[in-house]
Amino acid sequence: MDKAPLLQVRDLSIGFGKGTPIISNISFNVAAGETVALVGESGSGKTVTCKAILRILSANAKIHSGTVIFNPGDGELELISMPERKLRELRGDQISMIFQEPMHSLSPLHRIGAQVSEVLCLHRGHRKKSAKKLVLEKFERVGFPDPERVYRSYPFELSGGMRQRAMIAMAMIAKPDLLIADEPTTALDVTTQAQILSLIKDLQAETGMAVILVTHDLGVVANTADRVVVMRNGRIMEAGSVAEILDHPKHGYTKKLIDAAPAIPHEAEPSRARQIDDPILQLENVSKSFDLRGGMFSKRGEVVRAVQGVDITVERGKTFAVVGESGSGKSTCAKIALGAASPDPGGVIRFWPAKSAPPLEVQSLDPTAKRAFQRQAQMVFQDPYGSLSPRMQVIDILTEPLEIHEIGTRSERRDRAVELLEQVDLDPAMLRRFPHAFSGGQRQRLSIARALALEPKLLVCDEPTSALDLSVQMQVLELLEDIRETLGLSYLFISHDLAVVSRIANEVAVMRRGQIVEQAAPDILFSAPKHPYTKALIAACLEPSVEQKIDLDAVAIGAGDPETWPEEFAFQASEVPPLTETEPGHLVRIQI
Repeated sequence: MDKAPLLQVRDLSIGFGKGTPIISNISFNVAAGETVALVGESGSGKTVTCKAILRILSANAKIHSGTVIFNPGDGELELISMPERKLRELRGDQISMIFQEPMHSLSPLHRIGAQVSEVLCLHRGHRKKSAKKLVLEKFERVGFPDPERVYRSYPFELSGGMRQRAMIAMAMIAKPDLLIADEPTTALDVTTQAQILSLIKDLQAETGMAVILVTHDLGVVANTADRVVVMRNGRIMEAGSVAEILDHPKHGYTKKLIDAAPAIPHEAEPSRARQIDDPILQLENVSKSFDLRGGMFSKRGEVVRAVQGVDITVERGKTFAVVGESGSGKSTCAKIALGAASPDPGGVIRFWPAKSAPPLEVQSLDPTAKRAFQRQAQMVFQDPYGSLSPRMQVIDILTEPLEIHEIGTRSERRDRAVELLEQVDLDPAMLRRFPHAFSGGQRQRLSIARALALEPKLLVCDEPTSALDLSVQMQVLELLEDIRETLGLSYLFISHDLAVVSRIANEVAVMRRGQIVEQAAPDILFSAPKHPYTKALIAACLEPSVEQKIDLDAVAIGAGDPETWPEEFAFQASEVPPLTETEPGHLVRIQI
């Protein structure tokens, strides 16, 4: 007789307020030790379904029908009707959950160690000393190089990847039978994502727990899941094994998700010299240092070199991309390019308003001249939720730059707002709406429209698609490409996603520790990388194919400390290999 599933979700329907259910008749099983992926775009109902399993829905949510049966081996438990007191005993103990944004899930007022220890004290009856011993062991297991330091730290003192590791430690400390992981890697760099996914798989193999993985990334699914449940608008579109779903999808929506996943090129054209006849932006010998004022983990007066000797030239009408992980210095370069931050002495930023026109040296402009320059160079930010004022209507958001620069009459500004909405494929009838009424993709289109208001010649795009679902991401990339061709714009494009960059860029520079370590055209760079860090980024890219698995060895080598790279690439104290043209148009930081 077959063993009963660990979890059975049957005919689950959920609504909000008095409205009709937005989750309709969801059913799936999870076997012990199995990983089941819930896949779909934002709004498909994945997270709501998982929260219903633990009954942690918002106050206005209502479970209309359905059952959730949990069978850890000592008898079936029906979670929907279970008394709250008994359910609290299960949460964090036999069933744990990792949330998408650890900064929102961890208390900012309590140290990390105390928050993780609390699980053992509540569910296992440990005292503080014995709990700390087990927590430090788990911290070491999840990859913290200094568990004691992390134990004493507050969440804001850790990076995003470290906070997510702390959340995994908290979820795993009681050795649950079922782990629900809600987009656990969405906000992480690709190498950190690879390490986190590998960590979850290793811990799963050790403890035999089952995993429900919530994601919109089919590359993550291909590398981690056994079975897939595809959701859209609160309904299941398709379900089956990973191989069945990814290799032979039946539903049109599943095919759409797979087609929307960007892929890096695997074939290169011959190397070719890069010749720039019409530059629009140039960063020459740009460095940026910050003096730390001291803190728990830094010495007073310590200097951090965020950017070191960077040279970038953006060709008019083209896209120059800078890729790298958090802390690599790419966003600092973007701020310097726009004059929002000053480079260290010796660095030069040149901007050519028109072909053959004399360049402006941005770092030397007075406030009036810099304001005029910034009309021609605008930024599209990473977070469309944070970059638009929630208190302003769309018409005010789009006309504010025109008012600041005293351009046009009130009527002309309104006409310009209508024109901008049409340029980004939004309905002009949306002018009187507030940002909260828009989806993430629509908000990013609004951000792009605002950046275009002053008719700039250069856009600096700082991770403009990282917060979006794959299909929405593809739509925004297509929009950016269309606008570039239609308006003749030039882009400095900042990203950590190599697949996105390969789609839109004409030239790519890879940054690590504030320095460019490799640079070439995307097809050359991604199909024939030379630097170990570039190889690590490529190895960590997940494609929606069961044949393409993470190469953790390559990730580990390239993502490690630059001092541990192979000798010809290694950074040794103040000695760093030069950026050398190893082939026409292909630059590598290597000691030859």
